[in-house]
Amino acid sequence: MTDIKDNSENSSPFHKGEQALQSRMGVREQVERFGRRVIRDYMPDQHRHFYQQLPYLFVGHGDEDGWPWASMLFNRPGFITCPDDKTLNINTRPVKGDPLLKALNTGARLGLLGIELNTRRRNRLAAHIIQTDEQGLTLAVDQAFGNCPKYIRPRELDTCIADDMLPATVHGFTGLDDEARALIEKSDTFFVASFIENRRGEASEGADVSHRGGEPGFVRIDNHQSLTIPDYAGNFHFNTLGNFVNNPKAGLLFIDFENGHMLTLTGPVELLFDSPEIDTFTGAERLWTFNLHRGYWLKNALDLRWQLL
Repeated sequence: MTDIKDNSENSSPFHKGEQALQSRMGVREQVERFGRRVIRDYMPDQHRHFYQQLPYLFVGHGDEDGWPWASMLFNRPGFITCPDDKTLNINTRPVKGDPLLKALNTGARLGLLGIELNTRRRNRLAAHIIQTDEQGLTLAVDQAFGNCPKYIRPRELDTCIADDMLPATVHGFTGLDDEARALIEKSDTFFVASFIENRRGEASEGADVSHRGGEPGFVRIDNHQSLTIPDYAGNFHFNTLGNFVNNPKAGLLFIDFENGHMLTLTGPVELLFDSPEIDTFTGAERLWTFNLHRGYWLKNALDLRWQLL
């Protein structure tokens, strides 16, 4: 593990890949000024309170081969505690078959997304593991910042889940089957993880996980391994795409909100800035393609259900 450098006035909150895209889009200086104001190395009190009331949390990490994966941790509200503004205790473990299970090592860099789908509120964290055991893990905060609610489709958490859930199953694959394609085609939401090695010891390096949303079908299925994904206007931080510049790989997580299944994928990506196909995706400013390397169906993994508002 590379030690994390202390934030200083001379240290940018963005790494070289993020800076390169900000420069390409002509927003480098203003985003740097804004980032230095809103990206902190601690959690403000309102963020601490927010995480402690959540029943679920999204996590991004990179495996030992550098492949990113997006995961979901969940438990009863209160499973996350923040004893101080630099520390999170998470009292749960990943579900069976989740690649995150193999990555819970001291020093591992994680990206976290706290999100309330019903209120459309979300906050982001970059952190690293300082302790782990059979009950959960403890994280130290590297970066913390808020996100706007753009593109989040409101969903209400259903508190009435049947006790007679089917057994959880895990199925690995290297091609998208009909069921996976059907889930992707109807999805208005997915989560994307990206990852770069923490070589320079900067807080901006490591893992990230982010929400992506649009109208159902906004992710185009090109064949049994390839997807094309629009990138809409955002905060110009380019946390995800900036990681792609340094490590062109992504982890995607699609959730079957009605049945409790999770579809998690990882594979190489390509950024498309000047493709004529951009005009075929309404509102897109650029595109990126995803090619499946490996995926897992985690069936009946969630004891949570959501209803679309």
